[in-house]
Amino acid sequence: MYQVPRGTRDFTPDEMQKRRYVEENMKTTFTSFGYGEIQTPTFENLELFTAKSGDSIVEEIYDFSDKGGRKLALRPELTAPVIRFYVEKLQMEPKPLKLFYFGNCFRYDRPQKGRYREFQQAGCEIIGADTPEAYAELIALAYNILKNVGLKNITLNIGNLNIMNFMFTKIGVSKDCKKELLPLIDKSQFEEVYTVLCDGGVNKEKADLFIDIVQTSNINKIKDFIKKDKSAVEDLSNLEKILHLLKNSLKINNYQIKMSIVRGLDYYKGLVFEIDAPILGAEKQLCGGGAYDLVSLFGGRDTPTAGFAIGFDRTILALDAEQFSFPLPKTDVYIIPVNSEMIEKSIEIAQQLRKEGVITEFDLLRRGVGKSLKYANSKNSEKAIIIGPQELEKDSVTLRDMKTGDQQLIKIAEILSKIKNH
Repeated sequence: MYQVPRGTRDFTPDEMQKRRYVEENMKTTFTSFGYGEIQTPTFENLELFTAKSGDSIVEEIYDFSDKGGRKLALRPELTAPVIRFYVEKLQMEPKPLKLFYFGNCFRYDRPQKGRYREFQQAGCEIIGADTPEAYAELIALAYNILKNVGLKNITLNIGNLNIMNFMFTKIGVSKDCKKELLPLIDKSQFEEVYTVLCDGGVNKEKADLFIDIVQTSNINKIKDFIKKDKSAVEDLSNLEKILHLLKNSLKINNYQIKMSIVRGLDYYKGLVFEIDAPILGAEKQLCGGGAYDLVSLFGGRDTPTAGFAIGFDRTILALDAEQFSFPLPKTDVYIIPVNSEMIEKSIEIAQQLRKEGVITEFDLLRRGVGKSLKYANSKNSEKAIIIGPQELEKDSVTLRDMKTGDQQLIKIAEILSKIKNH
C-alpha cells in the first residue's frame, strides 16, 4: 500500500474549503492594510538559510544537491526568501514596502498535533519603516487577521529584545550563559533560569530581581530597573508609544507586556510580539513577529525591517477547537434529466448557468429522480431542476427548493432570474 509520507497530509474537498476560506479572509485583511502579495520559490540555495540561522539548521530541514551539484533546500520558512527577493530586485521600490505571502514550508521535525513536516505559513514584512506607528500598525494587522477569520479568544504579548539584552548586561550575564538562558526563558522555565544564573556567577539577589522583571507586565517596574541606561529608556519610551497607539487609536486592549519573549539569533532586535490561542494548550502560539536585520546580512543596504508569521494550520485547529462554523461547500443548482433524451438539454442549461457564475452540476450516472435528489441533498444543493419530456414540450422545467421541498413549473427563460432572485 502506498501511503502519504510521514508528517504530510491529504486534504478533502471539505478541508480545502476551510483552508481557502481562511486564506481568502486573511488576504482581505492584508490588502486592507495596503500590503501587496508576492511569491518566492519553494526551494532556495542552502546557504540562504545557513547564513540566517547557522549550519545547525541543516539538521532540521530538507536539503539536497541538484543534478548540477548545487546545494539547495526546501524552504523551512518564508522571511529569508522574501528578504533575498527584496535585496535582489526590490531595493529601489518606494518605502515603506509592504509585502505579504502564503506558502508551504518544510521542516524535518517530529510530527505532532499542529506541527507537520510540510505546513503552510502566512506572513508579511514591512521594509523601510521603524516608527512607533509602523510597529503599532503591524501588530494590529496580525491581531485583526486572527480576529477576522473568526477566533474569539486570543492573547497578545509584546516585548522588546533591546531592553532584554540590557537586563542581561546589567546583572552580568556572559554570552555563553545567555545562550543557555534564552530557551529556558522562552519556555518560562524560571526555576532552571535561576539555577543557570547562579551557576553563571550572578548573585541570588540579582537573579531574583531579574526573574521578577522578566515576568512582570508592570511597565513601571521595568522603567525603574533600566532607568540609568539611555538607550534602554528610549526603547521603553517607544514601546509605550506603541502601546498607546494600540489602545487609543487601534482599539486593541487585549495585550500585555511580556519581556520573556526572546529570540535566539542575533539579527532579531527591538520589538517582539506573539499571539496565542489559549484553547490549544501547550502548542498555543499562532503568530510570532517583530523587528530584525537581515537585509545587510544578505548584502543589501541597511534598512529597518519587521514582520510576522502566522501558523496557518494551528489557526484552523484553533477555529475547530472554538467550534467555529465554517461556510459549507454548496452547489447552487443540481439538474436532473429524467431520461437519456433529456441529457443534451440538461448540459445546455448547465452551461448557460455556469457562464452566469452559478455553481451547477447535473446527474452524470443516469439515476432515477429519487436517487438524484438524495445525491443533490448530499452536495448541499440550494435548488434542483428536473427536466422531463412533458415539461420540455412546454419549454419549461420543474424547479425544486431543496430546503422546503416546494416545486414549481417555470419557463426555461426564467431559470436564471428565479435562481438569482433567490
